[in-house]
Formats: sequence, C-alpha cells, structure tokens
Amino acid sequence: MATLEVQLVSAEDDLYVGPAEFISTQTVEGSIGIMPGHTPILAQLPAGQVKIVSGGTDHKFQIEGGFLTLKENKVIILAEPES
Repeated sequence: MATLEVQLVSAEDDLYVGPAEFISTQTVEGSIGIMPGHTPILAQLPAGQVKIVSGGTDHKFQIEGGFLTLKENKVIILAEPES
C-alpha cells in the first residue's frame, strides 16, 4: 500500500514523523483530505485539528495554525500545538 511521508513539526519539537495513509485538516480555504498521489499543494492552516491516519490508527493534533506543503508524497506541516 502506498503511503505518505509525514513530518508534523513545531518550532520546538517533532510532533509526528512517519508514514501515513491519509491526512485530513482545515485550510483557510476549506477542508482537505490528502492521500498518496495527491497533487502538490501549499496551504495555510487555521487553528483546528490535524488528523493523520497510519496503520489504521488516528493520530489527532490540535494546532494554533501553521502551514502545510505536499510534494511527491512528502508532507511537511509546520504548526504550533494548542497550549
């Protein structure tokens, strides 16, 4: 099964680094779901939740906002976790 390579990082820590089959979150333009093979994207993220599905497990993170970039099945999310 194809996977995404994901890095969810803040200024101080790596919140999640690993493979994923699916990511869902809100962008300033609306909801987005990302699977392997998705078109490249750069998006601004408002405060909300990032859900990363890996191996059938949902990893949920509350963020205060940030940015998401996707290119060639590699996703980097720069975000600050909710305090």
